[in-house]
Amino acid sequence: MTKHRRYIIIDERDNVATTIEDIDDNEIVTTDRGDIRIVQHIPFGHKFALEDMEAGDYVIKYGERIGRVTATLTKGSHVHVHNVEDIVDEVRKN
Repeated sequence: MTKHRRYIIIDERDNVATTIEDIDDNEIVTTDRGDIRIVQHIPFGHKFALEDMEAGDYVIKYGERIGRVTATLTKGSHVHVHNVEDIVDEVRKN
């Protein structure tokens, strides 16, 4: 029996995955990067970290930088506006 996927990883360079259904805290999500224990509830359409990240690290989605982490995050953490800052002005300069 094949389990259905509960998340999407857009590009192999991404360090976040986007949920396609709610995932509760302490659930284990199996990815091709290993099993990841979800740290807190991740609502549908939100992201979780595929790796540990430090404040200042870039959030990579679609293979591109989409934001900067504002706090240390462990693998499986909820990644959203409460812990990611916008980098639009930075991207526009480049």
